[in-house]
Amino acid sequence: MNLNDLRKKIDDVDTQIIKLLNDRTQYVLEVGKTKQQTGQEIYAPERESQIYQKIDQLKGGGKLPADALKSIYREIMSASLALEKPLTIAYLGPEATFTHLASISKFGSSVQYAPSASINEVFQEVSQGRADYGVVPVENSIEGAVSHSLDMFIESDLKICAEILFGIQHNLMSNSDIKHVKRVYSNPQVFGQCRHWLERHLPRVELIDTASTTAAAQRAAREDGAAAIGSKLAATLYNLPVLEASIQDFAQNMTRFLVIGRKIPSATGTDKTSLILSIKDKVGALYDMLEPFKKYRINMTKIESRPSKRKAWDYYFYIDFEGHVESPKVKKMLHDMEGKCKFLKVLGSYPASARKEI
Repeated sequence: MNLNDLRKKIDDVDTQIIKLLNDRTQYVLEVGKTKQQTGQEIYAPERESQIYQKIDQLKGGGKLPADALKSIYREIMSASLALEKPLTIAYLGPEATFTHLASISKFGSSVQYAPSASINEVFQEVSQGRADYGVVPVENSIEGAVSHSLDMFIESDLKICAEILFGIQHNLMSNSDIKHVKRVYSNPQVFGQCRHWLERHLPRVELIDTASTTAAAQRAAREDGAAAIGSKLAATLYNLPVLEASIQDFAQNMTRFLVIGRKIPSATGTDKTSLILSIKDKVGALYDMLEPFKKYRINMTKIESRPSKRKAWDYYFYIDFEGHVESPKVKKMLHDMEGKCKFLKVLGSYPASARKEI
């Protein structure tokens, strides 16, 4: 078969793909109508999870890797969401921050994005209905918890409805040659993730904190002898050459982000639940609080303590565990725990992310 014949075959397949996508879109519009009539959320994390699981099952012996197929479907689902209802996603901005990139990895390019100046503002945008969902960082595999995100859940009525595991790659960018760099701008968390590299390669350079990696790139673009650490998108936006790529101290540098909304999604069978609680001031209180996890054989995946800020040496505990809040076993466990806690609040149940977002 010659080249022209092969291209004709590809054109024929493309015609079929476009027809099938249009057929799929018609069903999507019907789904959107039904959701709006019944008061359901347009974004359904449980359905998204099912589609990705189906891709894993159907890829078979195909040549396209599963991640490539998921990238394609991410954009198909993004366009579908925008057709069902125009969606706005608030995120910790500005543009080109890692939270922005993580948001795009989850929702694709067809929805609207609204940068927010703080984590508190992301929560406000969603609470007041100016955004449909919000995306905030909650922990990094090197630097640990983003405490302000955890604290915001104590007073907020918003729910965690999805999580994003996003690989973080830090890049040194500057208009100056590396030997002429006198100061480096970035977010304090980023400096922590690149500490050893900076000590080895730029030991006498001044490190200056900025509110975001994008703010760092903006300053580096204006100043001689200045560099920034941030994403490749920030380097492209501000026309900064990348002097050194991937300078984070550990290759598996991951940040976990939470998608916040108004409702808890339905169970998928591979879910995670987050809650926050405070314990009674007595001997063995923490042991008593944790005992129901063992009793009902529920796997706890994370526990983090946070000062309550109301009384000295009084703490909240943020806990993640496997299972959905509507599961009978989880309901029994939570019932047992309520009698052992001063305060207990379920923050959300959502599909557990077993993969790095693309």
